Amino acid sequence: MELDATDRRILNVLQKQARITNAELSEWVNLSPSACHRRVQRLEEEGYIAAYVALLDARRLGRPTTVFVEITLESQAEDLLDAFEREVARVPYVLECHLMAGTADYLLKIMAEDTEDFARIHRQYLSRLPGVRQMQSSFALRTVVKTTALVV
Repeated sequence: MELDATDRRILNVLQKQARITNAELSEWVNLSPSACHRRVQRLEEEGYIAAYVALLDARRLGRPTTVFVEITLESQAEDLLDAFEREVARVPYVLECHLMAGTADYLLKIMAEDTEDFARIHRQYLSRLPGVRQMQSSFALRTVVKTTALVV
């Protein structure tokens, strides 16, 4: 399916205001409510809209510390990559895990209470991941830009 300008407007509005009513959305994108509803359903069915979520405030929930962890594995063997990915997906504090090109094999994003909490997460979870040769952690000092909105 090819996205047209109206589809893009719908996606832009929903990225910023997912709880908007269909009637309000239809006004924003200049469509009738029924046509707007059909478009949104089609965007969901085609997978352009993957999910609707509530974005939580990590500070308010006591997890203000962002830690990026670079992990290098002992090898790039398929079975080791699979084992690592299976286990890292079970770590409840990992918000993101990316297979990387470059010096590290994986990059993880973790939110912690503070450095002591991260040390606990490291001891209980990260140090037990299979095949890890090296791990380097970097603490974010300040978040300059943070968005979940994609350019469409």
